Amino acid sequence: MSKILIVDDEEEICKFLRDYLVNHGYEVYTANHGDGMRSVMEKHPVDLVILDLMMPGEDGLTLTRYLRDTSEVAIIILTGKDEDVDRIVGLEMGADDYINKPFNARELLARVKTVLRRTAGGDAPAPHANGNQISLTQFAGWRFDKISRKLTDPEGEEVPLTTMEFNLLSTFTDNPNEVLDRDQLLEKLQNRSWEPYDRSIDVLVGRLRSKIERDPKKPQLIKTVRGAGYVLATTVQHVQPETT
Repeated sequence: MSKILIVDDEEEICKFLRDYLVNHGYEVYTANHGDGMRSVMEKHPVDLVILDLMMPGEDGLTLTRYLRDTSEVAIIILTGKDEDVDRIVGLEMGADDYINKPFNARELLARVKTVLRRTAGGDAPAPHANGNQISLTQFAGWRFDKISRKLTDPEGEEVPLTTMEFNLLSTFTDNPNEVLDRDQLLEKLQNRSWEPYDRSIDVLVGRLRSKIERDPKKPQLIKTVRGAGYVLATTVQHVQPETT
C-alpha cells in the first residue's frame, strides 16, 4: 500500500484529500506546516508528498527544496491558477507534477497514480515496431532503462531522474530526431491542455539538459528549434530484451 503525506495549512483540504485517498486504497498522513511534515516523515516512510505552495511560515517552495535535498520522495505541488511563477520554480526545484486549485479530485487521483506508478518502477516499456518490448535505450553513450528507470552516463555513473524528467526523456527517446512542440510534449507527458503562458515544458527541458548535456547552455542533444519546439538530435538505439 502506497503511503501519501498531504501538507496543507487548510485543515478542510487535508481532511477531504485524506478521506478521498484512503477510500481509494492509500495510507494517508497529514500535516499543516513544515515541522509537522518532517515529524511525519521521521516516523513513517512515505512514497509521495502532496504539497501546497502557499502556506504561512515555511512555504511550499522552501519545503520542496528541503524534500529534494534530503530525499527522493515523489512530490506533487498544489498551486493557485495565478501562481504561474511559483509553479515553474517548484518544477525547477524537482517537483514531479503539479495541479491547480481548485482541483477535480479524480484528476488529482489520476496524477497520484501516474506519479506513484513511475516512481515505483516506471510504466511498461514502449512497444517496438515488431511487437516486442523495448527495455533499454542507448544514445550518445548514455544508457536509459525504462523498466528500472535508471539513466547511466557514458562513464557508468547513475543519474537520478524525477518522474517528469523520466517522462520527458522517454518521450524524446521514443521520438528521436523528431521536432516536438509544447502541445505534443504536454499531451504525451501529462495529457493536459497547454496554457499559452505555461512554461512547464521549458523548465523541464532545462532540468533534463542540466543532467545530460556537457554544456547545458550550448545543448548538443536536446536542441531548440526556434518557433517549433524541441528535438533529441542524436541516434537512438533500442535494445530488445534477451529471450531464453
